[in-house]
Amino acid sequence: MSQTCQTETLLSTSETTQINMISNEKTRDAELGLVDDAKVIIAKQPETSGMLKYVSLVLLALQNTLLILTMRYVRTQKGDMFMSTTAVVMSEAFKVLASLGIILYQEGSFKKFVQHLVDNIIKQPMDCVKVSIPSIIYVLQNNLLYVAVSNLDAATYQVSYQLKILTTAVFSVFMLKKQISKLQWTSLVILFIGVSVVQLQPTESKQKAPPAVEQNPMLGFICVVISCCMSGFAGVYFEKILKGTKGSVWLRNVQLGGLGVVIGLITMEINDGTKVTEKGFFHGYHSIVWFVIFLQSFGGLCVAVVVKYADNILKGFATSAAIILSCIASIYFFDFQLTLQFSLGASLVMYSVYMYSRYPVGASTSTDVKVNIK
Repeated sequence: MSQTCQTETLLSTSETTQINMISNEKTRDAELGLVDDAKVIIAKQPETSGMLKYVSLVLLALQNTLLILTMRYVRTQKGDMFMSTTAVVMSEAFKVLASLGIILYQEGSFKKFVQHLVDNIIKQPMDCVKVSIPSIIYVLQNNLLYVAVSNLDAATYQVSYQLKILTTAVFSVFMLKKQISKLQWTSLVILFIGVSVVQLQPTESKQKAPPAVEQNPMLGFICVVISCCMSGFAGVYFEKILKGTKGSVWLRNVQLGGLGVVIGLITMEINDGTKVTEKGFFHGYHSIVWFVIFLQSFGGLCVAVVVKYADNILKGFATSAAIILSCIASIYFFDFQLTLQFSLGASLVMYSVYMYSRYPVGASTSTDVKVNIK
């Protein structure tokens, strides 16, 4: 959403924080078998580092694209429809299991594993209380994103969801007192304009054929905006509480996912309790639905490990690539009609993402370089 959007879906600030923590924790990487191999390869073949960056780019783009396309497919197909609230619960549950497995491997024995959980979760109740806030938000966000992708085509969703960069930046300034360069503020304005251009195009021009299920693009866009605000706040809040704590990324995922399962079950009971009782928890599930859950649960965790080889610029390129791939796939699989207005808006969004990544505070523009040379 896991960044779902929590993990996977699409890389929020919380995911970026997790990625940075993974990059800094060399011991944990060594235990996962990453650092030792990387050191040997880089020592003998320096150019391999560049190869890993491009592999990261491809994986990021594919993960972002596949998740949205498959979510779109399973939410617009004919026949029995699964309940999205149950999918959110399963995604959180699998994320917990994956993180627990990694912690068990790191600790080396079941006894140390249990002791680690007792010391860091059972004996730290206030720590769990702090994590409960982003956990609640992420579950609600993931449910909203299912509604959004049910009502927006994949390409429009990919473009619109980049508003999370704007909301994250605003919350970072107010909550973390971070500085944002003038060029980054300019890129955020361009981002807003680009998303507006995409959303203001006539609804009937987006698809050649009517969808299999009834859709409400305005509802979808409202859900995207709310989700972006939630993503921005939860990510920045999560980053803030992580500072000064010793818990690993995987421990945080256990806390987030464990609470997410409980909150998800409550949400499921409120929204779909009657349906679940009548039709069953797994009603409407098939192989592609399980694939979506897999991408949400494990895709984000895997990408979080791999992305340590990529810089912010490559992440920006990955986002742009995901938008382009979503557009192409939507044309062939969902009868999406590419218009000049959409192309203009998407281009502005992609440029703004690159610009935001390229010019952080302290980065020199070409003009600055010329002045310094003189």
